[in-house]
Amino acid sequence: MFIQTESTPNPATLKFLPGQTVLEMGTADFPSADGAGASPLATRLFAVNGVGGVFFGSDFVTVTKSEEAEWDHIKPAILGAIMEHFQSGQPVLANGAEQAPAHAEHTGPDGEIVGQIKELLDTRVRPAVAQDGGDITFHGFDRGVVYLHMQGACAGCPSSTLTLKMGIENLLRHYIPEVTEVRPVAV
Repeated sequence: MFIQTESTPNPATLKFLPGQTVLEMGTADFPSADGAGASPLATRLFAVNGVGGVFFGSDFVTVTKSEEAEWDHIKPAILGAIMEHFQSGQPVLANGAEQAPAHAEHTGPDGEIVGQIKELLDTRVRPAVAQDGGDITFHGFDRGVVYLHMQGACAGCPSSTLTLKMGIENLLRHYIPEVTEVRPVAV
């Protein structure tokens, strides 16, 4: 098994590509070791001293290091943990473990606007941020403000505010005049 690594715009995060499917659908975010028990792979990765966060996409694993850790020291152990996991035949997520769901239908007076926002996020934004090892999920729309949650490499990235304000906000405002602002939310 050959695992490729890619840098991300977030210097504290690396993207690992194991060359096979990680998650069939959706994403899974483990911003700390607290919830890692839901994933045998996340548990292995958090066992590496210096791992601060883990995120799974369809074909990648994004690992965020703690502030004091150095990539040169922890990267070989991370590669070993990923390789060991995929060779073990264990699932990435334990049975019943939750992953980010597909968008739920939004009803109400803003239903059509929310549908347009989600469509733009799914077709224009999420593929771009997935290339950087992250994801952005929709959390709400209220009086012109779109609330988004940044995950994986996007969470804590120095350029995430610029991505939200200059990229996503401008895109949404261009196509949907009812959108006036985009704000990040912490979950």
